[in-house]
Amino acid sequence: MIAVIETGGKQYLVHEGDVLSIEKIDTEAGKNVIFDHVLLTAQEDGADTKIGKPYIAGEVIEHGRDKKIRVVKYKNKIRYKRVYGHRQHFTKVKIGKIA
Repeated sequence: MIAVIETGGKQYLVHEGDVLSIEKIDTEAGKNVIFDHVLLTAQEDGADTKIGKPYIAGEVIEHGRDKKIRVVKYKNKIRYKRVYGHRQHFTKVKIGKIA
């Protein structure tokens, strides 16, 4: 089974047992989480397609921060340049059974 879920303002195509990094959610590591914004579920070959199936369960594996990215602001001819870094928080989730 595959599913399309929405979390953190993004959509993800997931399979049963997948581990994916999503935007940080406030759930402790090792606890279960419910994804209630399921847009579509289907078989691998496209048969038995259901739109709007309500829930998929997952398990929070860990919380962390991504690698640092550099953000540069620059304006030509006026001696303006700013460089700063940003590290995005994430949560790793293991997708459970898709019903």
